[in-house]
Amino acid sequence: MPSISVGEVKPGSKIVKDVVTPLGGVLFTKGKIILPRDIEILQAFLIQHIEIEGAQEENKAPETAKAVTKQAASKPGALINESQLAKSNSPLHDEYEKMLALIKKSYAAAAAAQLPILELRSQLEALISHLKDYHILKFAPRVLFDQDYNYHNAVLSALTSYKIAQWCGYPQKDWMQTAFAGLLHDIGNVKVDSSLLQKPTPLTADEIEEVRRHTTYGYQLLRNVTAINEGVRLAALQHHEKIDGSGYPLRLEGSQIHFYAKIVAVADIFHAMTLEKAYRKAQSPYLVLEQLQAESFGKLDPVIVQTFIQKTTDFYNGTRIRLSDGRHGEIIFTDRSNPTRPMVKVEGMIVNLMLERELYIQEIIA
Repeated sequence: MPSISVGEVKPGSKIVKDVVTPLGGVLFTKGKIILPRDIEILQAFLIQHIEIEGAQEENKAPETAKAVTKQAASKPGALINESQLAKSNSPLHDEYEKMLALIKKSYAAAAAAQLPILELRSQLEALISHLKDYHILKFAPRVLFDQDYNYHNAVLSALTSYKIAQWCGYPQKDWMQTAFAGLLHDIGNVKVDSSLLQKPTPLTADEIEEVRRHTTYGYQLLRNVTAINEGVRLAALQHHEKIDGSGYPLRLEGSQIHFYAKIVAVADIFHAMTLEKAYRKAQSPYLVLEQLQAESFGKLDPVIVQTFIQKTTDFYNGTRIRLSDGRHGEIIFTDRSNPTRPMVKVEGMIVNLMLERELYIQEIIA
């Protein structure tokens, strides 16, 4: 079967043979339609040629590069998990990447006051149609480039906010609007100096003040956008407010904060801390849940936080995990009063994470 150089592959092409990484993992399966984001993934994994339906015989060449894949070898800043990629050829990931590309384009359009809201809604609906396959503690993007962190945070916050709205029993009419709130909560960043958003060293007081203005910038950008309600606009403005009035920009308290903003605040903090960045490693989702628990005393809405923790940690016994010391094991019992500290079986021994506080679950192995 003839193959074609990855550099010549066009979005919309159909793969006719599994694409295998140099380390032997299946990157894309036969029959997949190539999306724009998939070409970046192929390049990141040093794939030189793939077999495409309709490729000309003269383009025949080896299927993959012989070199061992190295992280970010062809795309500096790429943070890639091959084991995750090998198992992530799913419609959810495909729609996620379409949403990611669209929100990136939308950020640029928002700076010119031309947010493509109807296109965003259509793609958000397509993404949410696969919500049953989205588990917050298991899902990971196929590839994360550090410069795309804000876009990943937006899409993940949309998915998670939708789930939280469902879990908390809010009316169905609010679910999609809450997802919009998660998707657009940081849209005001388009008006903030990008060098501040990527700065690896601590910000000065003036720089902190400028970054905090993204909340008011976001509200202003969304003020005249149709197809979203006022709650979405208020989430952009209020998602850094705290129940005790210690947040910003208006130091609102409790009931003064819209419930979309309270939901988005939890989703945003979780993904901000568990996403990998070029200058900061991703934190354990279980440790982040414990930090959210601590924040629920006066900072975050306690009902939303408790619901979020209970639902995200509701794994069946036998779920495989990796501990912070690198050992692999499985969950055998979860005390619902301490859901982040289950009992796990490791190398034939029972480890009670409630007692061994220095250990924690680093990762759920999908």
